[in-house]
Amino acid sequence: MYVLGYDFGASSGRAMLGELTNGKLTLTEVHRFSNDPVILNGRFVWDVPRLFFEMKQALVKVAKMGVKLDGIGVDTWGVDFGLLDKNGNLIALPVHYRDHMTDGMMEKAFEIMPKKEIFAKTGLAFLQFNTLYQLLALKDDPVLKIAEKLAFMPDLLMYLLTGKLGTEYTIASTSQLIDPVARDWSKDVIRAFNLPEHLFTPVQPAGSVRGTLLPEIAEETGVAPVPVIAVGTHDTASAVAAVPAKEERFAYISSGTWSLLGAETERPLLDASVMEWNYTNEGGVCGKTRLLQNIMGLWIIQECKREWDRKGEVAGFGELVEMAAQAPAFRSIIDVDDPRFLPTGDMLGRIQGYCRETGQPVPQTKGEFSRLIYESLALKYRLCVERLERDLLGHKVDALHIVGGGSKNAMLNQFTANALRIPVIAGPSEGTVIGNLLMQAMALGAFDSLSGLRACVAESFPTETFLPEGEAKAWDEAYARLLALGK
Repeated sequence: MYVLGYDFGASSGRAMLGELTNGKLTLTEVHRFSNDPVILNGRFVWDVPRLFFEMKQALVKVAKMGVKLDGIGVDTWGVDFGLLDKNGNLIALPVHYRDHMTDGMMEKAFEIMPKKEIFAKTGLAFLQFNTLYQLLALKDDPVLKIAEKLAFMPDLLMYLLTGKLGTEYTIASTSQLIDPVARDWSKDVIRAFNLPEHLFTPVQPAGSVRGTLLPEIAEETGVAPVPVIAVGTHDTASAVAAVPAKEERFAYISSGTWSLLGAETERPLLDASVMEWNYTNEGGVCGKTRLLQNIMGLWIIQECKREWDRKGEVAGFGELVEMAAQAPAFRSIIDVDDPRFLPTGDMLGRIQGYCRETGQPVPQTKGEFSRLIYESLALKYRLCVERLERDLLGHKVDALHIVGGGSKNAMLNQFTANALRIPVIAGPSEGTVIGNLLMQAMALGAFDSLSGLRACVAESFPTETFLPEGEAKAWDEAYARLLALGK
């Protein structure tokens, strides 16, 4: 079986070919391309025609390989959408979640429906770029007045491939317009904000066949018409589907620029404590809910590296880990989620300023900065896992699975095992696209359960287990210092 997965990130996209033979999946990268949003008429927008061109380039390459595809799937980031007119034409390019049009919109929303009520109805954490606030920002825009249908980014790209519209559940769950118990649109929220109900197409579960590749695209690219499958189209849903967990009680981190840390639950948790701790209930595949928290991930070290590179002090991430290994332990600790670490630029200066303000030694060398960041991340993971266990799940987790690009950082994995005192299982690093490909395979009959899919991941891709090392006492003392910073 051959399946093609398109995986779109905020700055790049790629098409991966998956071959499933005898219960094992192998990956071949077919096409990689940049995703360059543009400022157009004062709006920061996604260049959808360009992305669609790149999707067709991938199909041309597959045709040249002589491969007969069995399925195609698409995953992207959350919240963003395109609007179509009554003739099915895209009215304007989708607005980027970092555009300023949603500034101040959350506060306006809370005047219409209180924050607690929105959470009780949707279970979603409050981010100013959620789809709800984007639609509120467009309330007086002529675009919304002529819009007939809304399509989230992966649904829009599948529409361009098939001519068929629909809404896949995991991507819709990022909108703050979904009732997570009914796993359908929240009529209460849509009506409270007076949004046009005709915009919203029927919600389909992950693993539904959306349609068949349009004959004209098949002819243009040289591939046969093939089913296009709505996988877990939100990239994090696909990544979590690919966690090769054997344990019943596991937590996970999808690790990259952000660390998305959470657990799978059978139902959403909608009480006030979930909202207070800034956890969110997003849709998972196979009827699961992803209870998770967004933590600053490798962004801080990425920004430090960018600054060093700009100064001509170039060092690879591997070298930074080696320097960190030589630096003293627990010299200084930061709260990685302090808002000052969110913007780009002068990250080194902001870390130094934080250490001065909190009366800690100020880092000077690359090794000191790197060690401080990795230790602080591991301690933050412990804080979030303990809160998850104590306040939300009501039970301990047996292991922490780390998937995504950050799973390749052995130092951070080891520090995390040391801080949490539980096994950390790292890999696969290509979690998102693996989840995309295997959800297609499941839709085509290769697996009958999520556990079967995960067994295939474990069989196909190596993982590395990190067991706690060293004395717990040193990590416990450092953890107490992190807790004190939050007071």
